[in-house]
Amino acid sequence: MLPRSVARVLVLFAHPAFERSRVNRALALEIADRPWLTFRDLYQVYPDFDIDPGAEQALLEAHDVVVFQHPFYWYSVPPLLKQWQDLVLQHGWAYGHEGHALEGKAAMHALTAGGGREAYAAEGKNHFTIDELLRPCEQTARLCRMRWLPPFVVYGTHRLGAEGVKAEARRYRTRLEALRDDRTLEVVRAPAEQERGA
Repeated sequence: MLPRSVARVLVLFAHPAFERSRVNRALALEIADRPWLTFRDLYQVYPDFDIDPGAEQALLEAHDVVVFQHPFYWYSVPPLLKQWQDLVLQHGWAYGHEGHALEGKAAMHALTAGGGREAYAAEGKNHFTIDELLRPCEQTARLCRMRWLPPFVVYGTHRLGAEGVKAEARRYRTRLEALRDDRTLEVVRAPAEQERGA
């Protein structure tokens, strides 16, 4: 039994090629067995994309924090997660005049990006920051009256060595522990950000 002060965290994991994943696999293994956390692999549960909205809504109602963990595919989410949004976040339940089921819950995206941090800037290859590219996800959360939290991002995954992957996995666990303890205003920064004083 969890203390009342501990937030229940739901991680909705969406990776269509988990068996080939290096970084997302490490992140998932680092946090999957925590007693205060429910880890749900959407591609494993719904290999045919036949989503059960009622089951997903019950899970959302039972948790305080919802984390969407996924690779950053074409500046968006993988297709199953998009379908999940379309089917689960129903008018009258998640949003609209009568839709208050998610009100006050926290939402955060945890994503991996092949490009380095420098690529996600106005002067970079992608011309926009991750925060800017996640605006549709942010607005979806806000429409559902959820608290939008800054995303957890692992940049430059193609160049990340084994030790770097381990460090990012630990940083992810630390971020989720902060959410568990409702320390949502704390900024858990990557070592490179700390060195720059960013």
